[in-house]
Amino acid sequence: MLNFRKLAFAAAAAVALLTPLAAQAQDARQALSQSSAIEDIKKRGSLRVGMATFVPWAFRNKAGELIGYEIDVAKKLAEDMGVRAEFVPTAWDGIIPALIAGQFDFIIGGMTITPARNLTVNFTAPYSATGVDVVANKRLANGFSTIADFDKPNVTLVTRRGSSAAAAAQRLFPKATLRQFDDDAQALLEVTNGRAHGMIGTVPRPVFAALDNPDTLFQPFAEPLVRQADAMAVRKGDPDSLNFLNNWIQSRQLDGWLAERQAYWFKGREWRDQQAQ
Repeated sequence: MLNFRKLAFAAAAAVALLTPLAAQAQDARQALSQSSAIEDIKKRGSLRVGMATFVPWAFRNKAGELIGYEIDVAKKLAEDMGVRAEFVPTAWDGIIPALIAGQFDFIIGGMTITPARNLTVNFTAPYSATGVDVVANKRLANGFSTIADFDKPNVTLVTRRGSSAAAAAQRLFPKATLRQFDDDAQALLEVTNGRAHGMIGTVPRPVFAALDNPDTLFQPFAEPLVRQADAMAVRKGDPDSLNFLNNWIQSRQLDGWLAERQAYWFKGREWRDQQAQ
């Protein structure tokens, strides 16, 4: 009887000790849920998306409307959440600080996963695969076919500021003269007009540039210089959003929707006539 009483007392003491801990854990879970962007989106009735404009991820059509792969992804995500999509165009080099400041809910803009970025934001599972490639001026880069040909002080290369392509250019062509611009269009114009030997850009931009300007531009390499995975970015400390987005990406990969949209925007040119000049 004595042993039974001791065991009962010990059990009661353990329950008394664990009850506050369980309550604290429940409070912590509720706090995390309440601080989630998912909850804000549901209450607001809109998904605010941070993105930058560059073809074919996100750009304006002739009617001034945003179209592109990332626009399709964001609209489909909002539709599946039962809310409307709101787009917040943001300069690429300031898009992560803007996310952290709460100017929008997520970055859905072809952002490549890198260790440096991952220290500041959390990434979902990849939902598209791209890479970094080169398009060059036929006259200035005549005969260029290797990285060494481009990696010289008298060679001028251009890229988009703050992009993964810019990081790749700095790493692969440290001796070349590198100039950076706010968007791909400005950078490409330098190459087309003969003021730069080549542009380092994210696939498929270099491919499309060569196809659109066959008399002026060419691709010196058969394969992309760098292969990379793109993902959505969320603020740190938001596991609910990360869990939801990862599951949404998996669902849309399994049903083929993401693959179909990627094929449309990155492998074909049916959308070209929609692009504003």
